Amino acid sequence: MKLFSCDQCHNLAYFDNARCTHCGATLGFLPQALRLAALEPADDLWRVQGDNSGQRWRQCGNYREQGICNWMVAADDDEPFCVACRLNRTIPDLSIEGNLQLWQKLEQEKRRLVYSLLRLNLPLEPMTLSPTGLAFDFLADTAPTFNERGRVLTGHAQGLITINIAEADPVVREKMRHDMAEPYRTVLGHFRHESGHYYWDRLIRDSAQLASWRELFGDERADYSAALEQHYRQGPAPDWQQRFVSAYAASHPWEDWAETWAHYLHMVDTLETAQQFGLRTQPQAASDDSLSLDTPLDAYSEPEFSRLFHHWVALTIALNSLNRSMGHEHAYPFVLSETVRDKLTFVHRLVQQNAGV
Repeated sequence: MKLFSCDQCHNLAYFDNARCTHCGATLGFLPQALRLAALEPADDLWRVQGDNSGQRWRQCGNYREQGICNWMVAADDDEPFCVACRLNRTIPDLSIEGNLQLWQKLEQEKRRLVYSLLRLNLPLEPMTLSPTGLAFDFLADTAPTFNERGRVLTGHAQGLITINIAEADPVVREKMRHDMAEPYRTVLGHFRHESGHYYWDRLIRDSAQLASWRELFGDERADYSAALEQHYRQGPAPDWQQRFVSAYAASHPWEDWAETWAHYLHMVDTLETAQQFGLRTQPQAASDDSLSLDTPLDAYSEPEFSRLFHHWVALTIALNSLNRSMGHEHAYPFVLSETVRDKLTFVHRLVQQNAGV
């Protein structure tokens, strides 16, 4: 994720900021430019401070109505919502206490997903405008107890991603993290995982990539329901780390793909954040260059996965060491085998091939 600065006072600003915490300037994210800008009123609209081009902006309808989004819409765009919010098909019932806060958390994480998809220049249209488009349903269980097999299942079907809003409740999510033995269960992780299913349909299912995909991930025609039932009943094979990025990835080729896709998005966005903060590593007790992180990297546009992977290994070793020094478990509890690295390389190449399509 990029860092930004306020155009008015040049203080550091963050992706979700709607107002500068230093000078109070109104801020808005311009998705076309991937830029957080300081804004000033202009004839019932907004313009970027210092911009004399005549370009005008409106705040996303979800900012004006709910204060829930800081993205902007071009004044000549007839859509009331920004490119992220117009993907929504169903939002939670806001008359129910607590749902607004849960939805706000979901939207924050969804915008991070959309940011990554825009940075990677992947095809992204709302379902309302394209038969191959994307849509989101944010739904709640009618019963008070949330579980993975409850009435509302987080998942993807034909371009529609459904998220159970209970995932945004940290107490519920922590319980599920423990019950499902998923140490890295996060709201953003769900969005990235389910987007993997969407892009499998979009970029692989009917393409020339399918045969090579099956060589790496397996045959997706295997009975999906039976595979998941076996996974929940028996768990993964003891050697799953040799072939899969997570235990859940071992359940079925589709889940292997979605977990690997999500992991790739974790990698490029975290590496961009590290680069934006100027993080560098050069271990003092060893001369091993594989642990050195001392050259700039634009992870979202890096052509060579091997270079991206080198930076990732160096960064995560440092992160884990810092976490252990604070008495916490590893921040990055993953082991990336050679097979997993090959799968991540496949994702990297696929993204590059489909950028701008």
